[in-house]
Amino acid sequence: MHLENIRIVLVDPIYGGNVGAVCRAMANMGFSDLALVAPKNLDLDEAEMMACHATKILHGRTEFATLAEAVADCGLVMGTSAREGLYRAHSKSPREWAPKTLEVANSGGKVAILFGREDDGLTNEELAICTQVIRIPTTGTNSSLNISQAVMICCYEIFVAGGVYEPPLEKSPEAPSHLRERMFAMWREAMLNMGFVEPDKADHMMFGLRRILSRGTLTVDDIKILMGLARQTLWIAGKRIGKSNKTYDKVTPQQPQDEQKAASDNQASPPPL
Repeated sequence: MHLENIRIVLVDPIYGGNVGAVCRAMANMGFSDLALVAPKNLDLDEAEMMACHATKILHGRTEFATLAEAVADCGLVMGTSAREGLYRAHSKSPREWAPKTLEVANSGGKVAILFGREDDGLTNEELAICTQVIRIPTTGTNSSLNISQAVMICCYEIFVAGGVYEPPLEKSPEAPSHLRERMFAMWREAMLNMGFVEPDKADHMMFGLRRILSRGTLTVDDIKILMGLARQTLWIAGKRIGKSNKTYDKVTPQQPQDEQKAASDNQASPPPL
């Protein structure tokens, strides 16, 4: 994915803070080519502050006197606009344009994405230079976005369309059926031992517990935690009624030392996982 071939062009930017925020958005999504057209008295200290860790993009920006110069080497020139009208009716969302943008960039072509002034956007004359028009979907009552937000949305859609992002994988595997059933059996016994449910209602309650715990994937680590809680519950329930649970009778590490000794003496503590 050749994001270096995609240029973010800010036309006549007004606020240094917005330029810095644009740099940060670009860096988040892997973009690096920033062009400013006719910037006027930008507060670069504010820009540096808002750029955060993306000051390299800010310092590496290119400034042009005219828009024509900024896009002279670009075959695909895309302009963003929130306005409606006859000559903007062919506009598409960033998501719709993203594959075309990558197709050109990955083939070695240069792409420019234009963003207008914070207070007035791109003029009709500036949009006339564009080969495509981008319209970011919004509610009809308030369609104007902050320029850094607009840049982030466009860059994000292109980055995602590239298919290079790999979400982190769960380290613990999904728990097998036999382990889940062992855990449910322990919780059934725990609920009975502590008097949470009557024996004739236990199966009905277990259907509810299964439904709750089946709404997401349970990993082996998840099951171990739930089994540990059930063991401790059984141990405490057995201790309070003054009897030992023979199935789960080893002390867990969570018990205080004096209780561990007493339980060890009485052989009445739950086993480890």
